[in-house]
Amino acid sequence: MIHIAPWPAVEGLVEGAAHHIVDGGFLYFYGPFKRGGKHTAESNAAFDANLRARNAAWGVRDLDAVEALANRHGFQLEQTHQMPANNLSVVFRLKP
Repeated sequence: MIHIAPWPAVEGLVEGAAHHIVDGGFLYFYGPFKRGGKHTAESNAAFDANLRARNAAWGVRDLDAVEALANRHGFQLEQTHQMPANNLSVVFRLKP
């Protein structure tokens, strides 16, 4: 649920995961994501605006930024799956 966490918390989560997940293990995210800086659905844009109105540090994250962060900590994007309500399941694998 990285859309309702400030970005520094997301950074800490990924860094911590890299220290606690064994090589070959995975990190999984589920929720709405932007792709290429753009919302994938109008409902996600409205949800993002709602989140940011409640807390400016929250918001729908761009998958490219999440992937870059994960890569810096040894994870590689393995799978993305389209899910109901314009959400994604995203799997990052820790490189051995």
